[in-house]
Amino acid sequence: MKVLVLNCGSSSIKYKLFDMDKKEVIAQGGIEKIGLEGSFLKFTLPNGEKKILEKDIPEHTVGVEFILETLVSPEYGAIKSLDEINAVGHRMVHGGEKFSKSVLLTQEVLDAFVACNDLAPLHNPANLKGVNAISATLPNVPQVGVFDTAFHQTMPEYAYLYAIPYELYKKYGIRRYGFHGTSHRYVSQRVCEFLGVKPEGLKVITCHIGNGASIAAVKDGKCVDTTMGLTPLEGLMMGTRCGDIDAGAVTFIMDKEGLDTAGVSDLLNKKSGVAGLRNGASDMRDLEAAVEAGDEEAIMVDKMYNYRIKKYVGAYAAAMGGVDVIVFTGGVGENQCSCRAAVCEGLEFLGVKMDLEKNAVKGKEVVVSAPDSKVKVVVIPTDEELMIASDTMTILEGK
Repeated sequence: MKVLVLNCGSSSIKYKLFDMDKKEVIAQGGIEKIGLEGSFLKFTLPNGEKKILEKDIPEHTVGVEFILETLVSPEYGAIKSLDEINAVGHRMVHGGEKFSKSVLLTQEVLDAFVACNDLAPLHNPANLKGVNAISATLPNVPQVGVFDTAFHQTMPEYAYLYAIPYELYKKYGIRRYGFHGTSHRYVSQRVCEFLGVKPEGLKVITCHIGNGASIAAVKDGKCVDTTMGLTPLEGLMMGTRCGDIDAGAVTFIMDKEGLDTAGVSDLLNKKSGVAGLRNGASDMRDLEAAVEAGDEEAIMVDKMYNYRIKKYVGAYAAAMGGVDVIVFTGGVGENQCSCRAAVCEGLEFLGVKMDLEKNAVKGKEVVVSAPDSKVKVVVIPTDEELMIASDTMTILEGK
């Protein structure tokens, strides 16, 4: 079975084409700057070479058509005919309380998804554009939606409710939903396979650390808490997002700076975090280099970043009554050994003991804790697209 996985953002489309019989990626790439000047498709050839094709791409349907044309082109194609695509799996950002698992996309499902648009006004409409584009170009191919929020729907009520008037939750669904769910689900399952253990009875803390970052507490294979909230703004300090902040500080800033809701949202989501503290520079590799060069401001920002991760790891160990495994994933979690070391330093009281030599690794599945550490610390590169493709295949085979 060949499954095309699409991740449609407001001005981008990422894709991977899987041969699920071989568990292989046979094509991958993405379109950027949809609806903007200078739009292009960038993809990777089988030999690893990167290729860029420029084209005017005014909206998502044109973008999806361009991807499909490239997949079957004589020069760059990975397949001979679009008939080889058996299904399409979509990353869907916000499923609200309606979706606790991946589903076949019917009109009824799509109507319920559209009803969640208020909760993700930038992402959900873009996801829907991808679905509609496939419906227009490959009308007979089944499509499956995999929701970022679904894995976190097992959180208990006391963990996801905010201490605001309950009526606001009942009227508008204002609660903590969490994101990166597909990644947290993948790595929490994969680490069990990697360690040769069962999820039952296991307490796992998964740290998805990248430009966007979140942590989940996973007990017996189910999420019991996560750091992101109603939106991806809550929780950890991120590349451009502030993370946890006193709501009173938000209204204070609005008054002092004369900001409306759109203005303060832009400030907290796009101009804060690492970027806000470093004159717009959000790349963690640049921050790491500045720390190594002895830049005092960078050292302070780095300490803030790692401290907040450590604080949540401790909180979730307390919430679950202990921890057996800590997993690092995401661009920073997989590749920045200094971050992992800083987060785990001082967690000896939990039973964490790092092996700094083993920790000097990037992008590989590996145990980086010492052999006598009571808590296993493991790096597991995430693969959200494979999770989406696997869900898609499972759903279609179970029809």
